[in-house]
Amino acid sequence: MAMTIRDIAREAGVSTATVSRALRGLPNVDPVTRERVRQVAERLDYVVSPAASRLASGRAGSIAVITPYIARWYFGRVLSGIEKVLQGSDLDLLLSSIGDPSETHRVPPHRKLRRRVDGFLVISLSTDTEGVNEIFEADVPVALIDTEREGCWSVGIDDVAGARMAVQHLINLGHERIGLISGRPLPTPFRPEENRWVGYRDALLDASLPVEADLEACGHFTIEGGERAMTTLLARPNPPTAVFAMSDEMAFGALRALRAHGLQPGRDVSVVGFDGHEMAEHLDLTTIVQPVEEIGARAAVALLEALDHPTREPQQLTLPLGMVVRGSTALRRDRATI
Repeated sequence: MAMTIRDIAREAGVSTATVSRALRGLPNVDPVTRERVRQVAERLDYVVSPAASRLASGRAGSIAVITPYIARWYFGRVLSGIEKVLQGSDLDLLLSSIGDPSETHRVPPHRKLRRRVDGFLVISLSTDTEGVNEIFEADVPVALIDTEREGCWSVGIDDVAGARMAVQHLINLGHERIGLISGRPLPTPFRPEENRWVGYRDALLDASLPVEADLEACGHFTIEGGERAMTTLLARPNPPTAVFAMSDEMAFGALRALRAHGLQPGRDVSVVGFDGHEMAEHLDLTTIVQPVEEIGARAAVALLEALDHPTREPQQLTLPLGMVVRGSTALRRDRATI
């Protein structure tokens, strides 16, 4: 026969209300009493009813993650970080993948989820994106990844600085015609993409190098797209000697395109990626490394903090970046010493 809260109370010698507060971690319970209740519940194999606990606490017991994609590497790793944190809480994760945010969505996610969740986590989407902007009317905490909004907790990196680091590395190697493989034509609802373009542009301008639309191509953040974009750049009348790809996966495609044209990455055309994908080492790719899983984990912690302390001032956390230099970048050939 399943144990009830009355059985626990009788065995521990306390009221059912005290058992309820102790097992749900609520205040106003003596630590000794709390531990005695916990031990009795464990010995009798009692499991707190999630529905009853949520009803008593006034919470829905879940948070919603709004993301453009699930299957793509970056978003999958961020979700992994979020999930690891939530495993240690009593909150469920509801996942809403809205797809390409530039497309019209019949039912914005907040309308389906706002009554079922205690808070929202939004990944990489501009806060004025259609469907996302209305989340802030739901009167629940919101934590943001890769973007910011006043009054919200946020976690991310400095994408402008990361792109500048990548392009400056190529400039230091003597490259002057530096191409860009972006995701899609700008402007875009993806804030990181906008910021990486700004970093690319600023690094060129600071070095008195021209920003040429002819040196930019879209790779749609896929390996296949990166290969097509690199092929397009190689077909230009005056192709670049180096390329910055806004993601490692697009950079992988760029490397494949170079080899298909009989060119060697680094020796003939230098390539820098962005992410720190685990395959970058195997493909000898120079890349800007960001702590992807940690970003997701820190954002989840921030949302839990907002739920537990709703009056606390939201914080904006920027995590550090690094660069790993490998064989895909080298001195421009006509400047290399023999």
